[in-house]
Amino acid sequence: MHPESTRHRIRLVGAGIATSLSPALHEHEAAALGLPDYRYDLIDVAVEGIPVDRSGDTLRRAVAAGCTGFNITHPCKQAVAESLDELSDNARLLGAVNTVVVRDGRLIGHNTDHSGFLAALRRGLPDAALGRVVLAGAGGAGSAVAYALAAAGVRDLRIADLDPSRAADVCARLEAAFPQTTVTTIGLDAIEANLAHCDGVVNASPIGMVGYPGTPFDTGALHPGLWVADIVYRPLRTELVLAATALGCAVLDGGQMLVAQAADTFALLTGVTPDPDRMRRHLGDLLAEQSAPTVLEESR
Repeated sequence: MHPESTRHRIRLVGAGIATSLSPALHEHEAAALGLPDYRYDLIDVAVEGIPVDRSGDTLRRAVAAGCTGFNITHPCKQAVAESLDELSDNARLLGAVNTVVVRDGRLIGHNTDHSGFLAALRRGLPDAALGRVVLAGAGGAGSAVAYALAAAGVRDLRIADLDPSRAADVCARLEAAFPQTTVTTIGLDAIEANLAHCDGVVNASPIGMVGYPGTPFDTGALHPGLWVADIVYRPLRTELVLAATALGCAVLDGGQMLVAQAADTFALLTGVTPDPDRMRRHLGDLLAEQSAPTVLEESR
């Protein structure tokens, strides 16, 4: 069957996703590619009272009702991974899923967060020094960012998370896959001290997004020689991004990661290759339409 004649019913599964721009971003690209029967809707587990550990059951009910694929976001990325029929190599390594393809009734989990961050880093900070980097957050998105940083060539990666065992798990996964990268855990209270001798820092935690105000560490520890990336973009200019920009740091916000991972997800779900540049322009248009910048939830 030709892609242009295929029916697509995609759902985003997560919590607090009412303001997601994902439906508009995906549907606009589908229309531009000539896919006339493409719909993208939301399943908010918080609104519908669905326990996170039952999100896998939610997917199967949606498939039975005609859903053809999914995006998965915070806080369901790791819970869903445990309930699928198959995982891609990347999803298995990361222990987290952000895309689920339905094929012959089987649910297959993928992770495009890592490729999205890697593409964003290379595009937005092409000259970033990768000797020593601190990562705040080791959840579903954090593990993907850690994978991308190691793949980019970071030699010394230091990971902090509210749950030390979660950070340790990510370290163990990365050590096996990237022996050339030294990966260690640090306490959240040690981030500031580590930044004094680091090249870059990434926030892959929810801190800074709507509902989770603040910064993942004291921004007084930032210095102009540091590059700073934040995967949150609701708001697009988080407190961390604003503080880093004011200091003259090279900064990467969550927009480029979002578009890159969305393009990879779109290709997996439809079998059609999208135009990332067009998607970036459309995201810019969508953000410009908002009275206050908002973000997609996929980057958590």
